Amino acid sequence: MQNAKRLMQRSCVPFISVLAAFLLAGCQSGKEQSAEKMTTETSKEQSGGKMTTAATPAPALAMTVEAPSVPKAIRIDAGATDPYTDSEGNVWLPDQGFADGDTVDRGNDVQIANTKDPAIYRTEHYGMTSFSQKLPNGKYTVKLHFAETYEGITASGQRVFTFNVGGHEYKGFDVFAKAGGARRAYIETVNVAVTDGKLDITFTPEVDNPEINGIEIIPGS
Repeated sequence: MQNAKRLMQRSCVPFISVLAAFLLAGCQSGKEQSAEKMTTETSKEQSGGKMTTAATPAPALAMTVEAPSVPKAIRIDAGATDPYTDSEGNVWLPDQGFADGDTVDRGNDVQIANTKDPAIYRTEHYGMTSFSQKLPNGKYTVKLHFAETYEGITASGQRVFTFNVGGHEYKGFDVFAKAGGARRAYIETVNVAVTDGKLDITFTPEVDNPEINGIEIIPGS
């Protein structure tokens, strides 16, 4: 009888050990699941009860800003029939933009003082009433080129006229007097602001006909 009890006690030991191990594993698994649940619930509480996923920001697109186009200088060789490149490499367009009048070329033999580019002053437009050039609105420096090359003008007072450049008026203009004599280059510089898409220059005779040898229109700042 005692042997039977001992045998039963020995047989129960492994079973109890297995049962204890199973219960321990279950408890640990329950703890892990409980911890995971608590973490999930805490995340929900912190996000207002909603599961949130951090979004990866989209890469910023490079912005390309084009610089505004700057108008180019315009140069008109009054009276000329072909383009002309001056001593500084600037290209002058042939005669254009004038209303009325006529043109003349004095020839290559005419000597012009006070300039590196006498060819500009050997041709001229005379008897005109106006000049017009389309331009983007903005500020410009306008240079008017003059030289008295007509043989019939031998003194000041023999050619006098008024011109108006974009609202700036010059009365009683005398090329001979301004240049200090015949066949001498003279440049009148006028700063203007274009607001209506074009530059207008008007010419009004007083004594004899108005004349001009070149016009430069240079964009300003």
